[in-house]
Amino acid sequence: MAETWDEEQLIADGFQRVYAELDWHDGPRAGLADVDGRPHCFRSHDYDRTDEADGYVVWPASEAAVELEREQWAIFARWNQRYEAGVAGPESHPGHGGLDARYDEPARLLAPHRQPADDVRRLVGEVRFDAGARYRVDGLDYWFRWRPGR
Repeated sequence: MAETWDEEQLIADGFQRVYAELDWHDGPRAGLADVDGRPHCFRSHDYDRTDEADGYVVWPASEAAVELEREQWAIFARWNQRYEAGVAGPESHPGHGGLDARYDEPARLLAPHRQPADDVRRLVGEVRFDAGARYRVDGLDYWFRWRPGR
C-alpha cells in the first residue's frame, strides 16, 4: 500500500487535484487534473516502468469539457460504489456503452477535447495519495505535483 497524505499537507507541498481518470496502467496515463490551479487534460508520454515520476503532455481544458468530464466521472464513481457494495455487476459498467445515455453522450462530445491540443506543455508529474476512497464523485485518491518536463 502506498503512503497516504492528508489534503492539507498535499496542498502545502504543491500537489494538485485529479478530477477524472481516463486511463491507468501502472499509474495514471490520462485524465483531468489541475495544473497551475486550473483544470487541464493530461496524457502520459514518457512511461518507462521505473520508480521515477512520469512525463506527461498537458493542455488546458475548456469549461464545457471540464463540466462534461466531471459529469461522466461522477456517473462512473457512483457505479463503482454500487459495484464495490455488491449490488452491481461488471456487465452494468457504464463504459460498455448503451447502458446510460448520460454517460455515453459526454464520451462523444469529449472526443476532440481528449486529443492533445496545439499548445501542449511537457511536464513531469509526481503522484501522492490521500487516505480517501480510490474513486469518488469529486475525483480520485491521488494528486499531482508538476514540474517542467522532459
